[in-house]
Amino acid sequence: MKPGHIRSRKWLTIISILCVLALAGCGNEEVPETPAPEPHPTEAVVTPTPTEAIVEEEDPNALEPGQMRSFLSGLPVDEKIGMRRPIAIMLNNLEAAQPMSGVSYADVVYEYVVEGAITRLMGVFENYDNLDKIGSVRSCREYFVYTALEFDAIYMHFGQAAYAVDLLAKDYVNNLNGLGEAGDTCFYRTSDRQAPHNVYTSAKGIEAGIKKLNYREDHNPDYKGKFKFCDLNKEVTNENGGRAYHIEPKYKINKPWFDYNEATGKYDRYQYDGPQIDDLTGEQISFDNVIFQYNMWVQLDEKDYLAFDCHSGGYIQYFTKGKMIEGIWQREINNDNYDLSAIRYYDLDGNEIEINNGKTFICVIQDSEKEKVVIE
Repeated sequence: MKPGHIRSRKWLTIISILCVLALAGCGNEEVPETPAPEPHPTEAVVTPTPTEAIVEEEDPNALEPGQMRSFLSGLPVDEKIGMRRPIAIMLNNLEAAQPMSGVSYADVVYEYVVEGAITRLMGVFENYDNLDKIGSVRSCREYFVYTALEFDAIYMHFGQAAYAVDLLAKDYVNNLNGLGEAGDTCFYRTSDRQAPHNVYTSAKGIEAGIKKLNYREDHNPDYKGKFKFCDLNKEVTNENGGRAYHIEPKYKINKPWFDYNEATGKYDRYQYDGPQIDDLTGEQISFDNVIFQYNMWVQLDEKDYLAFDCHSGGYIQYFTKGKMIEGIWQREINNDNYDLSAIRYYDLDGNEIEINNGKTFICVIQDSEKEKVVIE
């Protein structure tokens, strides 16, 4: 071969080898990985921080099924008792009529002066089903009717003063009168005392009288009660009030008083120089709350019949647990009928007074006699 041809073939061989090597290098070159797609953003996962368990407060006024809080005492009672209209009974408080029967079963007791400076009581009874003797029962005075209306009560009396006749005839006054249509149905006389101190009633007589006169037996659905009671798990102490272990309303004839009994936490009632006893139980009557309510008054005639203003408001003293606080009473405004409104009690700052659950005695006192009242 010619030398030129040899050199040409040599260069071709070298070029071929270089090409092969180049191709081999290209085959071994690393191919960059395709980056993985970024994940879609998601909500952050939050780990809850431990917290204290929420504890629901127990209802201090929780009741058993079928029970309610009494409008008269604030205590739990069966609904059939609590929703039944109470009976407000006029009670003879002359010394010759002592001891009276059944007064300790009243949840609320009122005392007013009547003619001759004697007093008469009115017991407001809620549960009287087992009583066969309540009394003795005496006649009506107008101001007792206004008081009975505060409780949506059926008013029970044996006769009445002339000044009460028109009020008793109102269609919103339901009364059982011993001298009226249901007299023989509701009342009976005993032989152990002389008239007029021997007239009594009973649960059977009350029920028969209500049926005979076709009176409404249950409270009005919108009835709210008279008192503001404290919670069942609490106790009113009147801690900022003044000492009141011995109190006297200064009624002239029976000369009653109340002494605070530390052992029972109640006020024991006395009159006619000794304990006031219920003939049915043989025990002294006592109360969780005592209220002295001062009312304006006038003398109506020469026979000393009185009238008390039961609507305009006035001063009060509330006693419980050996302490007394002052306040005022006001009759609520009722656009339908002012007479059907309840009197409510407020402290001197205008707050409605809470009273203890239990029995209450209210002495209505002539406002002119306030300075004679004893509180020790």
